[in-house]
Amino acid sequence: MSNGNGVSRGDRNRNARLSRLRELVPVCNAIVGIDLADRKQMVVVTDHDSKVLARRTFRCRAWDLGVALDWASERAARAGFAGVTVSCEPTGHRWRVLGQLASDRGLPFVCVQTLLTSWARRSEDLTFDKTDEKDAVLIARLTAQLRCYVPEPVDETWGRLRHLGARREQLIGESTSQVQQIRDLLECVWPAALDTARQPFRSHTWAAAMTVIVERDDGDFDRTRRLGPGPVRAGGAPRVHPPGWAAARVFGSCESCSPRWPILPGSSPTGSARWNGCSCCWRTGVRRDDGWTRPKPG
Repeated sequence: MSNGNGVSRGDRNRNARLSRLRELVPVCNAIVGIDLADRKQMVVVTDHDSKVLARRTFRCRAWDLGVALDWASERAARAGFAGVTVSCEPTGHRWRVLGQLASDRGLPFVCVQTLLTSWARRSEDLTFDKTDEKDAVLIARLTAQLRCYVPEPVDETWGRLRHLGARREQLIGESTSQVQQIRDLLECVWPAALDTARQPFRSHTWAAAMTVIVERDDGDFDRTRRLGPGPVRAGGAPRVHPPGWAAARVFGSCESCSPRWPILPGSSPTGSARWNGCSCCWRTGVRRDDGWTRPKPG
């Protein structure tokens, strides 16, 4: 079925996005491209053909760039432009400071993706040469081509969301690394334990059984076998353990399922202390203060 006006929904969304960007990057405004760094800030003022109107290096921190914005506005006014649009790469935290400074002066502010700048650097002169002077001009050129985006507002709500997103990525990375450490440990000392469940690290029964064996029993399988096939009573605790938590029912008691050597901290550096330090974060996402100490029996 054909569309009557010949414009798809994707075209309408793209046109709306370009219209919003054109409001921030009007033709009557000069473009201020800033390459942010720690103590050296490269600022260039260009027109929409990426012709450099002015260039200056400011030896200051990002929160002191208010003077640079005032200087760029003055140079743009001398060249006959009605105003300026500030653009930079969203690297680190400095772009937020620059966005706040631009907002205080009523200047439009946009960002250019770092990956786009890298590609533009290659197409500029077919080299991988990276300099602050060149990057500032590339940022301004990409902004003139509307190959930029409007950053989220720097307020409390978005700041909290960014913080939670960064924390989530950190927890996922820590959990994945701890699962790999536990897997490496078991493949060295007890490979049969990994074959007792289809997806062992997603099985609550498998995790509970390994917790009993390694943390409660301290790797003593004679003590684990005495639990029998019934529910586990760990140190007199109530019977609130998941079904099938008994180690004998999950792993059995034959010699082929036993580890190749004891997994105790005193006998091997990759012992139950390694399990204790990794499993707590993998299961709960919270790191223990002393995860490398030997777990207390019982």
